[in-house]
Amino acid sequence: MRLAYYPGCTLASKAKAFDQTTRWVAQKLDIELVELPEWQCCGGLMPQVTDAVMGLLAPIRILADAQTISDKLMTLCSFCYNTLKRANLVIQQDAERRQKVIDFLKETRAPKVVDENFQYDGSVRVVHLLEVLRDDIGFDNVRQKVVRPLTGVRVAPYYGCLLLRPPKEIGLDDPEEPTVMEQLLEALGCEVVDFPRKVECCGSFMIVNRPEIAAQCSATILRSASQIGVQLLVTSCPLCQFNLDWQQMRMLESNGEITPVPVLYFTQLMALAMGAEPFVLGFEHHLVDPRPAILELGL
Repeated sequence: MRLAYYPGCTLASKAKAFDQTTRWVAQKLDIELVELPEWQCCGGLMPQVTDAVMGLLAPIRILADAQTISDKLMTLCSFCYNTLKRANLVIQQDAERRQKVIDFLKETRAPKVVDENFQYDGSVRVVHLLEVLRDDIGFDNVRQKVVRPLTGVRVAPYYGCLLLRPPKEIGLDDPEEPTVMEQLLEALGCEVVDFPRKVECCGSFMIVNRPEIAAQCSATILRSASQIGVQLLVTSCPLCQFNLDWQQMRMLESNGEITPVPVLYFTQLMALAMGAEPFVLGFEHHLVDPRPAILELGL
């Protein structure tokens, strides 16, 4: 299986472990990831700027590049996935804005735009690794690759906002009762906890201009995880991972009201279960170090 791959900015910096374990897991599952050459930031503006064209330019540049590699573009960051998928939908449905974007890309000679015949009509399908695993690989095939079952590990999936919403545009899973991450974790042998806060916002959108709101949102999620005895929280969003990790450290330093819960990417658990060496996993980059819990669990 050959897919165009867009890592995104955060996976090239703060979330390197997400990218590294994804590449390792993809190789084990015979997925060929072809990283886009000279990719740039997706812009992240699509969720906020829905009535203009400028917010479409960065994601459509990426999608236009991807069409030279594959009819599918895979990404991992929930923010990038949301931005690329929603921008693509606008291009498919709004002829006027599509033409404005194409004209601009021609005028600026954007990457891969070399002549006046350039077109992009939204034909590249934006996919997330979770749906590739569910719909193309199959969780039974994932289960067959497990050499180190995560038996008895109490894991709570945390989806956050952007992986699932708005549901009519994203369509990855049920926005209130998703199951894709639960099915994956069960295939790895985990004891999956029914986490009541799994689709709530962690507040990362507000972390710069309203840090007190971000702290309140994340504290609610972290207290809930602590109260029900979660050993690991698992996410797909680098913003969620950082916010929950960082806010947790602040909570522990200020009043110690919670039991520390490491926040991992789902690909880190996949790589662990599939037998990856410790240097692949990137656990050392987390503020709440998962290694003591992993060792205590005999993994």
